[in-house]
Amino acid sequence: MSLLETKPGDSFSDSERKSVYEETGGKLTTDQARFHFDFDKELAECEELARDAKQNRSFKEKLLSLEYELNFKNKSHMVWLLGGFAAAAGLLSGLDQSIISGASIGMRQESGLGLSSDQESWVSSLMPLGAMAGSILMTPLNEYFGRKMSIIISCLWYTLGAGLCAGARNYHMMYAGRFILGIGIGIEGGCVGIYISESVPPTVRGNIVSMYQFNIALGEVLGYAVAAMFYSVHGGWRFMVGSSLVFSTILMVGMFFLPESPRYLVHKNRIGEAYSVWKRLRDIDDDKNKLEFLEMKQAALQEQEARATESRMELWSDLFRIPRNRRALVYAVIMVGLGQLTGVNAVMYYMSTLMARIGFTTKNSVFMSLVGGGSLLIGTIPAILFMDKFGRRVWGLNIIGFFIGLVLVGVGYLIDLKTHLAAAEGVYLSGIILYMMFFGSYACLTWVLPAESFDLRTRSMGMTICSTFLYLWSFIVTYNFTRMQNAMTYTGLTLGFYGGIAFIGFFYQILFMPETKDKTLEEIDDIFSKPSRQLVKENIVGMKNYWMGKKN
Repeated sequence: MSLLETKPGDSFSDSERKSVYEETGGKLTTDQARFHFDFDKELAECEELARDAKQNRSFKEKLLSLEYELNFKNKSHMVWLLGGFAAAAGLLSGLDQSIISGASIGMRQESGLGLSSDQESWVSSLMPLGAMAGSILMTPLNEYFGRKMSIIISCLWYTLGAGLCAGARNYHMMYAGRFILGIGIGIEGGCVGIYISESVPPTVRGNIVSMYQFNIALGEVLGYAVAAMFYSVHGGWRFMVGSSLVFSTILMVGMFFLPESPRYLVHKNRIGEAYSVWKRLRDIDDDKNKLEFLEMKQAALQEQEARATESRMELWSDLFRIPRNRRALVYAVIMVGLGQLTGVNAVMYYMSTLMARIGFTTKNSVFMSLVGGGSLLIGTIPAILFMDKFGRRVWGLNIIGFFIGLVLVGVGYLIDLKTHLAAAEGVYLSGIILYMMFFGSYACLTWVLPAESFDLRTRSMGMTICSTFLYLWSFIVTYNFTRMQNAMTYTGLTLGFYGGIAFIGFFYQILFMPETKDKTLEEIDDIFSKPSRQLVKENIVGMKNYWMGKKN
């Protein structure tokens, strides 16, 4: 007889509860939860564990949880504070991408540096190379120190790297600073998405994670603005690269006021602490939030049972061997690659140089770079506001906008600057604006989808691989940008290579992109458990229904 047919008042063992959980696919109704899980009794046990956890924490646990506990009567305020402040880490990544564009002009003229074109390529590309190393460090840091402390550690790396860059006396110091700075960005880039996804409700998860990309874009605008401010100052490039120290310090201090991810705490069997955090982030009087916590706890217990019988190597192999995990990994890596291989980071790093190439003076090219950064910032706003309203697929298909923008950029390079300077600048700027605006919306997905696609057991490892590939593509594109321009011409690179990838990517997203809107992280498991051919079929049917005006 099914446990769902038993009588009220019966008691159940842990194995029987697990059977009920599996029988219902991990999605119990509140009544089923009350009946089969001793709903109120289990929550009372969590309350007791929470009190004990506060009193009996070890010195190591107190050290790793350094926190001034903030509480709000309206729990949504705490959710938005956590998400907004953690997402502000994107300022560090964005600031670096644009600061180096303006600073490189000053570094060429610095007597101690005197960078050659090859050395300048290394200065630009060593950051994503360091970020690859940082993303590899992310998994052990996430597992041992937790999500919150890993972000704080990333700020320490960032501060050290930015300090070395600002005080560089030769290109070796600049190389070291850029690589160390990249390590910080690599750690932070993977941790922030996981931290937010594991902490906030599914109804706002996409919006809040998208704020990370908004802050990357905001950081890029601030970087171009700082570059313009210090352009005429002697040694101004040092102020440019040093200005990022202010933001890393503010972020590091602010993180001490935020709680650890409740799912990480459950993952580490720290149920009492997890429940304390959960009560700060959710209205605990709402049965839906109580049920979500119990489902999360049950999923973590199943994960712990599986983990107890397998080695770390077996856990890594599960990421590739189990079809559900492999589908999530393949899709996330390709989606991230499509964004990077359209050349956005190379364009951001060399924005001032490219503006000068199209006819702007050296000084004006620094100021005009604000147009590209501002367009990227504006493009992220619709995704932040409507990510969870329109779903993920709408924003993923924005990749066709890259193609349109890149076509205009390529055409702009073909116009004769001597006879039609205004036309060349107009077409080029129109292309850059379109390209950056559409990328701003798409880029939000590169942090939202990977962070929510993997299950609890493989989330850190999956994000490590995705982040590593993101920065690998960024390094390859950035380091080879000048060489590819020389080999393919400016038009061939932008319109042919970058535009071609965007065009192919549009059809890939139509067929293979899943919709994860309003799903809990546990429910997303069901989506990636489907065979790829079934997902493709559902996407095609959905597109047909959309064009025919039918509801799915």
